[in-house]
Amino acid sequence: MIIIGLTGANASGKGEAASYLQSKGFAYYSLSDILREEAGARHIEPSRENLISLGNELRKKTGASILADLAAKKIRNKKKNCIIDSIRNPFEIRALRKLNGFTLIGIDAPAEIRFKRLVARNRPGDPGTLEEFIEKEKKENITSSTNQQLENCLKAADFLIINDSTVEELHKRIEEVIKKTA
Repeated sequence: MIIIGLTGANASGKGEAASYLQSKGFAYYSLSDILREEAGARHIEPSRENLISLGNELRKKTGASILADLAAKKIRNKKKNCIIDSIRNPFEIRALRKLNGFTLIGIDAPAEIRFKRLVARNRPGDPGTLEEFIEKEKKENITSSTNQQLENCLKAADFLIINDSTVEELHKRIEEVIKKTA
């Protein structure tokens, strides 16, 4: 069984990578979906900022790997290849590395390209300028065991894909990684 973890900066292409892997038969799990479920249970709007805050709170209260621990429980006895999306903290990586067959793929792209993608997808609460986008990312990368640490997660990736081209090229790069992990 192959377990692919996805990490990367906002609008880098993680969602497209996950969709592609799903089309190849991988079961999909998302640490962000776990946060969305918790936000719903607490009647909190699932905005990006609220989910980041909730994730930081859960890590602080119950351990920095809590989201990965919950995802691992869901896939532990599966016989199907899996994707775990939205890995944002090194403690989550450490917890997931305990799963047999786990490989972490980092997906990144230049900030200008990611900002254009962000504008195109038009989600509520997204920054309106490139400068705001870059500043927001700096705030989201404060090193603390209970915070998001996307830069450190990218550094910990087994494979790094720079998604600065076409969707087809991203798919090709993902296929190359899968061949190396199988």
